Amino acid sequence: METLKLDIHRDLIEQSVLGSQKAQYRLYQLYAKAMYNICCRMMPCTEDAEDMLQESFTEAFRRLTSFRYESTFGAWLKRIVINRCINELRKRKADLNYFDDMQRFEGQTDDVEECAGISVEKVKKAMTGLPNGSRMIFSLYLLEGYDHIEIAEILNISVSNSKSQYMRARLKVKETLNQMGYEN
Repeated sequence: METLKLDIHRDLIEQSVLGSQKAQYRLYQLYAKAMYNICCRMMPCTEDAEDMLQESFTEAFRRLTSFRYESTFGAWLKRIVINRCINELRKRKADLNYFDDMQRFEGQTDDVEECAGISVEKVKKAMTGLPNGSRMIFSLYLLEGYDHIEIAEILNISVSNSKSQYMRARLKVKETLNQMGYEN
């Protein structure tokens, strides 16, 4: 079994800590696209996503001395990006709008097979109609791979709220995809 190499870009990180702009730019090149995609899924418009990307990298480079190689640099940076987006949405008093109906979805399963053949781009397009809070939960769970316990901790909500909001968002996205003719 292979072990995860946590110091894959150690030389670039160490040079960046010492102030090398070349090394910082190289780290930016390596991670910007993936982090921008996260920002796009979490923020309401591309301009906000671009701002969050820049602010996240600025914060990461400022805090680089606190990086301890306990995770990959990408995972550490991803956490900064997600937290920066969440904090910005909260700061705007956007009141992370969730769906009004908070029913539980007992007995419903998350059938990944239902989504076979649908691209991430189509799903992201369908997500634009979701309220900010539900879009964030949907994105964190489905696209970023967080579980409901982690989402509840990040957003300071209950686990059942996270699950319920995810299921509502999932149904809304599915409905939107059906209307757009993307599903069978």
